[in-house]
Amino acid sequence: MADLVRDLVGARPQWPKVRGGHHRSSHAVALVLLAAPVLLLALPYTGGDATTVDVTPADVGSALLVCFCGVQVLRGRARPLPPAAAVVFAAPTVALAAAAVTAADPVAALPGLARYLQIFVLVPVAVVLLVRDERDFRLVVASLLLLAVVEGAVGLHQYVTGTGASYMGQDIRAVGTFGATDVMGMATVVALGTVVAVALALRPPARHPDWYRPALLVTACVLCVPLVLSFSRGAWIATVPTLLVLVAFTGWRRLVQFLAAAIAAVVVLVGGFGVGSSLLNQRLSSITQVTDAPDQSVTDRYTMWAAASGMWQEHPVTGVGLKGFATHRDAYSGLALSAGSDTAGAGRDFHRQPLLSPHNMYLLVLSEQGLLGVVGLVGSWLAILVLALRRTWRSLFRGIGTSADCGLVAIGLLAWQLIDFLYADIGGPSTALTGMLFGLCAWWALASRDGEGGHG
Repeated sequence: MADLVRDLVGARPQWPKVRGGHHRSSHAVALVLLAAPVLLLALPYTGGDATTVDVTPADVGSALLVCFCGVQVLRGRARPLPPAAAVVFAAPTVALAAAAVTAADPVAALPGLARYLQIFVLVPVAVVLLVRDERDFRLVVASLLLLAVVEGAVGLHQYVTGTGASYMGQDIRAVGTFGATDVMGMATVVALGTVVAVALALRPPARHPDWYRPALLVTACVLCVPLVLSFSRGAWIATVPTLLVLVAFTGWRRLVQFLAAAIAAVVVLVGGFGVGSSLLNQRLSSITQVTDAPDQSVTDRYTMWAAASGMWQEHPVTGVGLKGFATHRDAYSGLALSAGSDTAGAGRDFHRQPLLSPHNMYLLVLSEQGLLGVVGLVGSWLAILVLALRRTWRSLFRGIGTSADCGLVAIGLLAWQLIDFLYADIGGPSTALTGMLFGLCAWWALASRDGEGGHG
């Protein structure tokens, strides 16, 4: 097992000789805390519904990570935050503070402020400061891939045994350990694991064993099965273009080969083995059914999108305030909006889950934070993406640095998340993974390196 991990993350770097064993032990603790928010997501989630504020084990892991980073900074044992990173993370902090202060009920907005700061500022900053080099980056990515395999296996078992979440009257929806109240959780994890596996297979580290690339490609193909069985349209829509971008980034010939392999896999899985064929066809066709007899979930989503747009039009600069969408929803929604979505199965009884967000992160920011929030928060995401693309391009095609695999992973993770935000927003236990994702991408894009090599 130790040899497998060492092969996956690459050769051990030469650690700086600073206080000998103390430095090494401190860094070992940092690595454990960096992996903790990811791996703790595998614990079964039995929390409440969308109306409650639950602290999950992954949130506890995130808090420990931030606290440890704060102690390291106070003791002078953390690297300074690069100026570009300080600007990128200061912008959303200012925007979020303004949205909380201008909310109709600033006290009620405080939980939202804390959540946004956790996911988009504090956890990413901690990752940027504690990840020292490409080996650390790969260790965290390896923990994500391990989580995806575990969740995918649980989801596949749920489909086969009929113990998943309820879908079309059958308990077959693969949701992993996240439960019926967070049906996007497993889909998110498995989709990100697929992206990671493909990115690492496209451009492996300089020194890797012969089995490295085939094993990753097989893992990506296997993860596609529970991804399909999650019946999550948003995850499908985000995964396909992300993989196409990654493959196209490394050459058009590979893109053609990838498309041929993907078509063959779909034919074999759906046509040959009939993996959820009828339900899958129904789910795929519902994506385009916007005006021609859409299902209730599509109707609800577009109704809430219209409500979010209406809130922004009346409060264009600062929005209605953090946590304000749920309060103002009914005033801006039409009669087509249902009272909530039905959840059942995966160990839970029937429950009516209220619709308290527009299920579109950009519209959520626009409605609650206005243009100020869009500039500060979404602007920081785009800045990270642009800088990550620039560094990856230089690593791939100009030979600057030896970490193109880290660059492809960072681009894939961030691209997937930004596309998925068109159909989802933050919420549920899997949100803790979003903070780690932005942290890894920010480290690749913003952390200074010596000769584009290791960090620091």
